[in-house]
Amino acid sequence: MAAASGPQDIGRLVVSCPDQPGIVAKLTQLLGQHGANIVSLDQFTTGPEDGTLYQRTVFHLPGYAARKESLEADIQTKLAGPLDMQWKLTDASKRKRVAIFASKTDHCLLDLLWRHRRGEIPMDVVMVISNHPDLADQARPFDIPYFYVPVTGDKKEAERKHLELLNGNVDLVVLARYMQIISAEFLDEVEVPVINIHHSFLPAFIGAGPYQKAKDRGVKLIGATAHYVTKDLDEGPIIEQDVIRVSHRESTPQLMRFGADVERSVLSRAVAWHCEDKVMRDGNTTIVF
Repeated sequence: MAAASGPQDIGRLVVSCPDQPGIVAKLTQLLGQHGANIVSLDQFTTGPEDGTLYQRTVFHLPGYAARKESLEADIQTKLAGPLDMQWKLTDASKRKRVAIFASKTDHCLLDLLWRHRRGEIPMDVVMVISNHPDLADQARPFDIPYFYVPVTGDKKEAERKHLELLNGNVDLVVLARYMQIISAEFLDEVEVPVINIHHSFLPAFIGAGPYQKAKDRGVKLIGATAHYVTKDLDEGPIIEQDVIRVSHRESTPQLMRFGADVERSVLSRAVAWHCEDKVMRDGNTTIVF
């Protein structure tokens, strides 16, 4: 079974602000004053002049849980205010609570549940929600609550039930081949990030049967894209993508099998990076450390 918590006394500080000389020095000096030892530091600026700085710092601080409040106060008064900084401080021992949505296709759901059970992704899957009952038996061995919420004519009623299950209970929603469009109202009310996976044929091969359409066009690459969900369908910030080469020899079922392999690996990486606070959004793009 997966461990109950992540590494102890490890903090992650993620910041973004208008770039200027000395920011990294000020941040590391403040952490040092609190007795923190920096384990890793990644930073990127969108431009040497008038750019935005993005930085992720991982540090070890003995007694971190008890000292976190004091550190937060100093970050706000000494850094965030003067530097116009957006920031987030997290405790690596507190794993992200994740809800997975699925429909009838099982490969992405089962891959995430398997990685969760092995402790490969720092998350706690607290529920699976589906608009079909088909995958309940497959999810049962993982001892994760499975909620069947059918989506009929009144989609708003289904989303209301979703929100009742999710609100206050999760830090992230993952659409693991959930074959329903998420409404703007749902995104406004759920108040946590939502990650989706789709075949990267979009927008060239939209609608039903994309792999058959790809076969008919003789594609030489197939792949997948994981992205944050926004109100604009399939246009949210991209977290991860991957492709594999194919040829005229592969049948449509073989393309589908290869596509499933890419989809589950891309989605698992995107979810892991999000749960490790490695993804920072810059407008409609991302910085992934």
